[in-house]
Amino acid sequence: MGTVDDQVSVRQAEQAAALAMDLRAIFGKLKRKSREQGEPDDLTPSQVSVLLRLEKDGSAAVSSLARAEGMRPQSMSAIVRTLLKAGLVAGSPDPNDRRQTLMSLSGKCQKLLKEGRAARQDWLTTKIQSKLSSQDQEKLAAAVDLLARLVEE
Repeated sequence: MGTVDDQVSVRQAEQAAALAMDLRAIFGKLKRKSREQGEPDDLTPSQVSVLLRLEKDGSAAVSSLARAEGMRPQSMSAIVRTLLKAGLVAGSPDPNDRRQTLMSLSGKCQKLLKEGRAARQDWLTTKIQSKLSSQDQEKLAAAVDLLARLVEE
């Protein structure tokens, strides 16, 4: 039979594992609900990933996008063609290698991303205001601080 300290350590480990599982489930649901608020339904996860990469990293050739996304250039070309047809990306000649085309977000896409984020922000703000008392909001703020500590490097 273990010591009291061993039993406490086991309980703490079990509690931490249960919290981790609950957090993952809740964050997954929050992410899905948030996505429903401001993301076009007709985009695939791969297309969204390419758009977000272009937003974050800037213009890139299809071959560079394929490497970054871990896929074949032919598969990336198909994704980019669809995004071009939808007017979400635009191509321009690479100033360093005129044989290559650099893909970048179109103004239309930048507007959609901005509007989508605003819609998700508004949805979450409204949910917090309507579902949580001011005391609950203070508890949530404290929990957010704790969560931020979890992801600090």
